[in-house]
Amino acid sequence: MNSRQRRGVILLLLSVLCALGAFAGVLAVISDVNSKVGPETTAYRIKSDVDPYAALRPNQFEKISMPKRWLSATAVTDLRQIEGKIAVTELKAGSLLQTDMIVERPALQPGQQEIAIMIDAATGVAGKINAGATVNIYATFSGDKKGEAAQSRMIVAGARVLDVGKLTPIGDSAGRAGRTNEAVPISFALSTLDAQRVAYAESFAEHVRLALVAPTTGGAPADQRDRTYTLEKDK
Repeated sequence: MNSRQRRGVILLLLSVLCALGAFAGVLAVISDVNSKVGPETTAYRIKSDVDPYAALRPNQFEKISMPKRWLSATAVTDLRQIEGKIAVTELKAGSLLQTDMIVERPALQPGQQEIAIMIDAATGVAGKINAGATVNIYATFSGDKKGEAAQSRMIVAGARVLDVGKLTPIGDSAGRAGRTNEAVPISFALSTLDAQRVAYAESFAEHVRLALVAPTTGGAPADQRDRTYTLEKDK
């Protein structure tokens, strides 16, 4: 082997050693990254804003993958966790879904039943009443006889809202052609007697309205006579 061939062999060996060194360096970097990142897991990101107390649906979230070590212990990793749940506060688009953002939908207590009625959006909801809210239910009745004063009555005090549906166009109650209003189906947890009162009011009252009250107050007036109001009371 002459000197030129020896130099070629030496250069070839050096090239192989450099290649092995580079490969080892790449493996070291990959190993370091894996040790810092760790295995990936599933998480769910909120697609668009979700209103407080709104019922949760799978299509409101998108599935993503991210390192498990970067997720908090409260992160939702399985959409079965949202079944029967509502948002406890407004959920912002782009946020990761956490279990402390959601709560169980309000349930019926012993002796209660669920009843749903349509409430005019302009006179009773205005976007501020949601599942879990406490409301007083008022109904206004016209006088039964000629000359008899119309009355406004609190028919249920401290009713608990179970669910609020979507705005639905309804025909004008006065029968004017071409006129529509928007109403919202709202479900309440009520005793049998209160459910009967609400059903009666929906069928025979001129209007049924809701008033949002603080849950701790109960909403009932101290004097039961204050449940009924006529204009003559202000005279």
